[in-house]
Amino acid sequence: MADRLTTLLQTRDWLLADGATGTNLFNMGLMAGDAPEFWNVNETAKIRSLYKGAVDAGSDIFLTNTFGGNAARLKLHDGQARVFELNKAGAEIGREIADASGRDVVVAGSVGPTGEIMEPMGTLTYSHAVEMFHEQAEGLKAGGADVLWVETISAPEEYRAAAEAALLAGMPWCGTMSFDTAGRTMMGLTSQGMADMVDKLDHPPLAFGANCGVGASDLLRTVLGFAAQGSEIPLIAKGNAGIPKYVDGHIHYDGTPDLMAEYAILARNSGATIIGGCCGTTPEHLVKMRAALEETPKGDRPTLDQITGALGGFSSATDGLSDNEPVATRSSRRRRRS
Repeated sequence: MADRLTTLLQTRDWLLADGATGTNLFNMGLMAGDAPEFWNVNETAKIRSLYKGAVDAGSDIFLTNTFGGNAARLKLHDGQARVFELNKAGAEIGREIADASGRDVVVAGSVGPTGEIMEPMGTLTYSHAVEMFHEQAEGLKAGGADVLWVETISAPEEYRAAAEAALLAGMPWCGTMSFDTAGRTMMGLTSQGMADMVDKLDHPPLAFGANCGVGASDLLRTVLGFAAQGSEIPLIAKGNAGIPKYVDGHIHYDGTPDLMAEYAILARNSGATIIGGCCGTTPEHLVKMRAALEETPKGDRPTLDQITGALGGFSSATDGLSDNEPVATRSSRRRRRS
């Protein structure tokens, strides 16, 4: 029987994912340095509110509060023995919210990076990465997640390890990487390199793409890079709500709901099927994004100049591909509505 996400992808032209997890939890009182995953058992009402906020705003897919739920990251909080428990709890709350929504909503089990550097540059072995991701995946599966959602990965080896872990758990999955270094991931992978890697995986994702990174403009340039490779796998765009700024002791993202509505339309026109937000994206942004996607017919694929004209300049001159033309950078970005 087809999984819930596959069914939606077969029947819908676009799907709205959710927004930020960290931003919204900080707004609920999470303190810097705390492990958000502990809230899956200690602050369950707030996690229900997090998930319900995305669903009520129109999200077809929302991510569980398990981004740092692997043994390596939980060890920083003496929680390495609680991987299964915390992931299962996060997914169970998600299942409850999705089932009560009255429509088909996908619970996506968030799987973030281990936070360690893989061999030969670091000490993390491929087999250990698979083991940690598999442990997390089994917890999410037991809690009722529909799909694993691997995100913010920089190293191709770690992405492959997550794919193998999903196979071991018998779970469908999606996977995004973060392109934040002149159009490349921190470990140097380009959009073309990721598309090539995904097409060669033994257990390919249901959808792949980019999340987080710098700003929405940069992310859409990366999506255009994916689309140019011609992969038949649906694409994901999950960009930040503007650019982070330090205001009154807190990180603030300057992207308004109207800006993110423009981004959503451009993301779909760029080739993305699953469209959401990352850092700084709140339910208020999602409401505008949903309305824009419902009310605006799909248009032609945008040019780089059209993207920068609507969302602001890129943070780097190129996206790491040799035929990419230099375009406006952040220094020439026009002032946005606050």
